[in-house]
Amino acid sequence: MTEEEILVRERAGNVLVARLNRPAARNALNPELMTAIGAALLDAEADPEIRALILTASGDRIFCPGMDLRAFADGAEMNGGADAPRRAYQRLLEGGAHVPVVGAANGTALGGGMELLLACDVIVASEAAKFGFPEVKRGLFPAGGGLAIGTRIPFAAAMELVLTGDPVDAARAREIGLVNCVVPPDQVLPAALELAGRIAANAPLGLLAAKELLRLTVTDPEQAAVRGKEWAQRVFTSEDAKEGAVAFVEKRAPVWRGR
Repeated sequence: MTEEEILVRERAGNVLVARLNRPAARNALNPELMTAIGAALLDAEADPEIRALILTASGDRIFCPGMDLRAFADGAEMNGGADAPRRAYQRLLEGGAHVPVVGAANGTALGGGMELLLACDVIVASEAAKFGFPEVKRGLFPAGGGLAIGTRIPFAAAMELVLTGDPVDAARAREIGLVNCVVPPDQVLPAALELAGRIAANAPLGLLAAKELLRLTVTDPEQAAVRGKEWAQRVFTSEDAKEGAVAFVEKRAPVWRGR
């Protein structure tokens, strides 16, 4: 299948929607799909008109079940990759996307699919979805960034999720802070678009700084302090900072330049 077929892209104003589209494989991750996701991220980052990226999937039952085991059994390279899109995909998993990323979990996310959702900054979930890391039931462990879940939800809840391998339903996921909101299945994408729109209305530099520093404050406080000073110099002296103040005084919507 072509890149366009396995990952369908759509524009909605300043938001790029990327939809996993491997229905025959339940949207499982293979090298081609990971490459397509990385390419979509690179394109979103390169386009100044794109202010947010939504990751969702086809259908209303499965977001992504994780790694394509058939591809893995056939010897496909599931980790790493030297080309730019595969490096971008890995950077996404590490929380390094240069645009805000909204997860629209139209259905269940397991294993690598859950890791892909965790790469998102905020998550809208279907009330019919389930979430989990079944790797320990298969003799593995969440090696694609899943263990960072302990920085997103309470430690005891993270341990239970990872060590039992049992999934949680959407209500429990919302209760422990794994997802931001839970909506009926047919409202997942509209709710994600509304949330992405509210994010995209804000200043690009401020968003990028906030994304990086929020994550670093949790994972590496010392580096957060260093990067905080660097970002403060760049953001508070930017054209957008001046525009934000002028727009407030003039009682109008700001026009952001991203610089």
